[in-house]
Amino acid sequence: MTTEQPLVLVTGGAGFIAGHVIAALLEKGYRVRTTARSLDREVQVREQLARLGADPGDRLELVVADLLDDDGWDAAVRGADHVLHVASPVLPGHVENEDDVIVPAREGTLRVLRAAHEAGVKRVVLTSAFHAIGFGWGRTEHTFTDDDWSPLDGPGMDAYGRSKVLAERAAWDFARESGLELVAVNPVAVLGPVTSSSVTGGNAIVRSILSGQVDSYPNLWIPIVDVRDVAAAHVLAMTAPQAAGQRFLVGSGDGLTLEAIGAVLRARLGDAASRVTTRTTPSEVIRAAAESNPAMRGLADDIDIVKQIDASKIRRVLGWHARPIEDTVVDAATSMLDLGLITPAGR
Repeated sequence: MTTEQPLVLVTGGAGFIAGHVIAALLEKGYRVRTTARSLDREVQVREQLARLGADPGDRLELVVADLLDDDGWDAAVRGADHVLHVASPVLPGHVENEDDVIVPAREGTLRVLRAAHEAGVKRVVLTSAFHAIGFGWGRTEHTFTDDDWSPLDGPGMDAYGRSKVLAERAAWDFARESGLELVAVNPVAVLGPVTSSSVTGGNAIVRSILSGQVDSYPNLWIPIVDVRDVAAAHVLAMTAPQAAGQRFLVGSGDGLTLEAIGAVLRARLGDAASRVTTRTTPSEVIRAAAESNPAMRGLADDIDIVKQIDASKIRRVLGWHARPIEDTVVDAATSMLDLGLITPAGR
């Protein structure tokens, strides 16, 4: 590998956000090292980058490291100027064993930060989430900002949300004690072009709506940000001197209900959206179902709520901006159609 440009470690390179972050770094000329649990993932990572138009050549290196194991992390951070810790388990909703989500998130974050500190890394950017800011508050008129923290046991809070709170708080504690330079990036629901068969989060909602799996919409509102804009936020957080020690809520400022997402798909995709429903489900029906179904309780707590979000800090401090969320929804859907992840109507 050449040594002219700085080296950046991005954890979890096969992941959705991480892939876009790597592509953004390569476009800026950086060398990138990324982690996976097996070297067999390198072909997949390179294929995903190719779908984003990135050709890393010899500027990409993959190393083996697991968030649950100390082995490999010293080698992963060696020589890196910056670390972008993107990897974290994504299991929203009800899970049987919350430690399956919380332990890898919190302990994995500390494992990466310790290795980065010992290697003399200049700055670590942690990918947190809006789950660490604006969940578990119940019905409130509060406007959420970068200064807010989600209560661990509030209404609608789940294991994934708790994992993001606990991991980020542990990271800030470590940074204060060690002097490590840290920045946290807290995006709202991240949608946009997918590059593999792994479809999670907001993209999974788009896929379900477009494929007709959603036959009726609950009145659920989702704040949306484009994955490409989230990747840009990571690069700015890594490079801007004024970002040091800051926490950034990353959001477009807008959101859509599930019904509105369906309307965008029908308006922009024509026949490809022929399965998209127009029916809605009364909120009282969902609340009644949640009384006997634990998996429904998080949904019942979040329906009929439009959260007020102030993400102006990242615009003001870093000059970041977001693209229209309707374009994000359509680009997400189009990428899934192109990859054959949604069966065309009529088959």
